[in-house]
Amino acid sequence: MDNRKYLFAFLITAIIFGTALFVSNYFSQKKLATIQGIEDQLSFDILASETQSQLLEETSCKDVGKTITLSKELGDLADKLSVAEAQRGTDNENVILLKSQYSLLEIRDYLLMKRVTEKCGTHPTFILYFYSNAGDCDDCQKMGYVLTALHDEFPDLRIYSFDYNLDLEAMHTLRAIYKLGPTLPVLVVNGDPYYGFRPLSELEKSIPALARLKVEQERLNALKASSTAATSTPTSN
Repeated sequence: MDNRKYLFAFLITAIIFGTALFVSNYFSQKKLATIQGIEDQLSFDILASETQSQLLEETSCKDVGKTITLSKELGDLADKLSVAEAQRGTDNENVILLKSQYSLLEIRDYLLMKRVTEKCGTHPTFILYFYSNAGDCDDCQKMGYVLTALHDEFPDLRIYSFDYNLDLEAMHTLRAIYKLGPTLPVLVVNGDPYYGFRPLSELEKSIPALARLKVEQERLNALKASSTAATSTPTSN
């Protein structure tokens, strides 16, 4: 009886353990498949955006506002890359490769937008954001949130984010052009570097290009409010 009792307990334990192992492996494989799907989709999106970038080089000035939408595509790619980083880790070889491809696409878009806007006589505000996720930048995540809020406020801003530690020749050249030091986070706004974390209100006051955008937005909002009030005021007979 005792032997049968022990055998029965062993079988129950083995079944429970086997079931747990099977479920664990099932969800692990499913998670890996999901991550691989994200990486495959991201690779395809990068290729599609690169092709779109080449097409945009042929854009005429009259179509600039209608067809240049690559910055939105870059934003979508950044979201997918963040998911891949969160799932695989920032040190994963595939993630680093995807980030390198994405960064090169950002640089390409930045140079393209500069050429197009100079040709068309427009003056957008470009922001290059350099960060690190190697644990040596306590304020980088907060700065990212601030820039997200800034872009929500000014959707036409061109904001490009780069991992300062990414080992790419193009990245080394970009840092050298603006003479950037290792103090992070750092923003390059229309060619001028600004080091350290700044909350949104300070960012809009201390950086001239953003201060001008804020003043212009407030002026437009005032005109819109005045126009709305004028059309809604009843006329007297």
